Amino acid sequence: MKNILNFIKNFLNRSGGYIFSTSVISKGLSFFASWIAIRLIPNKELGAVIFAFQIIAFIIPVAGLGLEQGLFRYGALIKSTIEKNKLFMYTLKYGILVSFILIGFIILSTFFIEFKLEKTKYYLIFLSLALTTHYIFGIIKIKILLDKDNKLFSFVDLTYNIIFVLLVFILSYYFNELGYAISLILVPLLTSLFFIHKITFKWNQSVDQEIPNFTFWKYGFFASLSNVTTQLLISIDIILIGSILNNLELVTAFKYISLIPFSFLFLSQAVMTTDFVNLTEKIYEKEYILNYIKNYIKLFTLISLGCLLFIYLFGAYILSFFEKDYSQYTITLFILTIGISGILILRGLFGNLLSSIGKAHINFITTSIAILLNLVFNYYLIPLYGINGAAITSAMLMWFTGILSALFFFYFFKQKKYF
Repeated sequence: MKNILNFIKNFLNRSGGYIFSTSVISKGLSFFASWIAIRLIPNKELGAVIFAFQIIAFIIPVAGLGLEQGLFRYGALIKSTIEKNKLFMYTLKYGILVSFILIGFIILSTFFIEFKLEKTKYYLIFLSLALTTHYIFGIIKIKILLDKDNKLFSFVDLTYNIIFVLLVFILSYYFNELGYAISLILVPLLTSLFFIHKITFKWNQSVDQEIPNFTFWKYGFFASLSNVTTQLLISIDIILIGSILNNLELVTAFKYISLIPFSFLFLSQAVMTTDFVNLTEKIYEKEYILNYIKNYIKLFTLISLGCLLFIYLFGAYILSFFEKDYSQYTITLFILTIGISGILILRGLFGNLLSSIGKAHINFITTSIAILLNLVFNYYLIPLYGINGAAITSAMLMWFTGILSALFFFYFFKQKKYF
């Protein structure tokens, strides 16, 4: 227990408390925005936007071809503030350019795909603009973390969610599902414009070509692919429910059910967001890293047990907060929470540690295997058990990817096969 308390104390000393507390508030605001949307927009129309945005959501991590991921790791290894600023400008300029190219590909591809669900094509084209706005917002947040200003980072995240609630309410009230779609695009852009003056950089700075070399691009590319496949693992259940069951109401239901267990991920994300730069700087200190792993797993095992108990006792009540009929999906919610425990205890930690040692491509391999298994299991289980089948598949694969990530990390860490 003493080691766990020391772990928490060190986390708080790195201003982790700011990130944690604002994450709690932000998750509450996110829930509130979702509640507003489902109250103002009919389920079928809202489901059309959700379905289209799930497709965009798993492309967002690759919007800049992974340049922001390269900035995060290599920026943490660079000691000079001037060089960090130069690398930031490089990733900002080239990342925006790549996002524009991807938007063009998405728009072009919609003319060659036959969409079964109504309005999917139009919302997919419109929501593709979110690639650029989310990339800009994401890279600004990374720059703030590299500056080790966790207080500012937490305030940025909080502001984002406040603006999101306001825009969802105003735009959904006047424009229904179109207003909700507009909010998904505008909120990251407005937040970025509000905070961009808080970070130090010069528009005319040019980066030394030694920094963004082939290794930098390769790392970022595979890190982005890993994020894409991770996002796809989250999104694929909703996409397959829509495709296999052809029911937009169930798409909306599963989306809102999964909001609750996935919201628990902010606990590990808050720790990893706070500690990633520090872990990357100390990745060669074997004793420190192993001690960190041990205390992290102890802490998040206790947290996971607490989350499961909370869902068991209050799951039905929370679901009825969205819709009274949703209380029938309590078992689905509990199954997903079991799966989330695998991410909290293992995947969140070892996925980030693999990135710290420069093995982002291993995360991509792990999640790619999981996606193939997801397709196989879901095509068998969804027709049999409906959305419970999707939940069972997700839960199994969350633990599978966590265990596999841990095995890969210890192999490379023991052999010191990293750079």
